[in-house]
Amino acid sequence: MRKSPPPALSLEQRRAALEKAKESRRDRAEVKRLIFLGELNIFDAITDPRDSIRRMKVIDLLSALPGVGKARATLIMERRNISSSRRIGGLGQLQLKALGRELAVSKVDPTRGNLIVISGPGGVGKSTITNQLREDPRFWISVSATTRQPRPGEREGVDYFFYSHTRFQELIDSGEFLEWAEFAGNRYGTPRTPVAQWRTLGKHVILEIEIAGARQVRQSEAGATLIFIAPPSWDELVRRLASRGTDSPERRAARLALAEQEMAAAAEFDAILVNEKVELLISELVSLATA
Repeated sequence: MRKSPPPALSLEQRRAALEKAKESRRDRAEVKRLIFLGELNIFDAITDPRDSIRRMKVIDLLSALPGVGKARATLIMERRNISSSRRIGGLGQLQLKALGRELAVSKVDPTRGNLIVISGPGGVGKSTITNQLREDPRFWISVSATTRQPRPGEREGVDYFFYSHTRFQELIDSGEFLEWAEFAGNRYGTPRTPVAQWRTLGKHVILEIEIAGARQVRQSEAGATLIFIAPPSWDELVRRLASRGTDSPERRAARLALAEQEMAAAAEFDAILVNEKVELLISELVSLATA
């Protein structure tokens, strides 16, 4: 059955519709301006009864928050399973509560640097990425602490913070580590204090750590952004690991088994970036990190 065409609008009706659309745009722009200036609470905006605001997209409202922006707003909504097309009037009570919890731990000081965790399977190129970011003055690459002995050429506070086993345990007991783990008889961890100091100075801090460490950071720093670095394909990752000529066949098999477990954890992260071309990946990462 053919549908009837919509009734033609008169000139006056068209003018009224255009004026209403213009008013809606003004309402939305004013709400975003007030939120950005800190003069309007975002939840007061969400409960605004005006139709012009209820039809506004949630992501546009979140993006107006100082220091958030589109990229971080997208991550917040993905974490809370809210569609990017969701409008304010369509938010359910559970989604409102989830947003409240998210914003409570994600308040951003525009002058404070963000905390970015990058992780992924061995051989995916994480060190190459962090080495390039060292040249960017907006970033500081976190320095780990360890109980192992310094190797020739390693410098205190540059390559690692070198602690005795006793001192490392004292720092664990005092909650000084964002994350820590034990490997081959030695302990490794990320000290909180230098991370906090550099963020206060406005630097975005990058942590290049293992999956288990990223999970610990999620628990201790809920506002951190976790980014998973993935290979273009499993076959490419196998090729990269196989090209490490120093590994025995047994060691290579162990690396592949671990890589399978690490790849399965990708869904736990806020964003997944595929390392096909490192320059493009770094551009994406910087966009997320500085949002």
